[in-house]
Amino acid sequence: MPILDANTFEFISRSADQTRRIGIRLGEILKTGDVICLTGELGAGKTTLVQGVARGWGSSDRVTSPTFVLVNNYRQPGGAVLSHLDAYRLENALEAEDLDLENMLVQGPLLVEWADRIMDALPEDHLNIYMEWLGEELRRIEITFKGDRFRGILNHLKEGMVKSFE
Repeated sequence: MPILDANTFEFISRSADQTRRIGIRLGEILKTGDVICLTGELGAGKTTLVQGVARGWGSSDRVTSPTFVLVNNYRQPGGAVLSHLDAYRLENALEAEDLDLENMLVQGPLLVEWADRIMDALPEDHLNIYMEWLGEELRRIEITFKGDRFRGILNHLKEGMVKSFE
């Protein structure tokens, strides 16, 4: 579980359950307006991570990939909404803006799969999670950030991962 520098955290997930657990830890601290950018190849585990995020955030809704519907919403009992956008089928940031991203950010956090396709439409401050399939159950996960709020989130994730391996 190497820490590349103060702004980057990298680790290997050895199972879908482990990927969900880091998602749960992330979901527990997400707030309205937070943006999580997910990138990586098909099958890297992005939706599996989102399953954990939604659970940790407090939604009991079933999490599926929004590839064909573009956006899935997961609700907390209090009414807040976690938006899960899949930008794979979007051509550019202008198409993303048509989805009313600002409204999504007012309702709750936003998780964006294939975020690299629409970065110009997303807030400058965000957490980046790059996922890479290494074979079998192994996934390399690299987390970086932009903005002070997300520095705190990255540090929270680092501390949790280090403690879980002690």
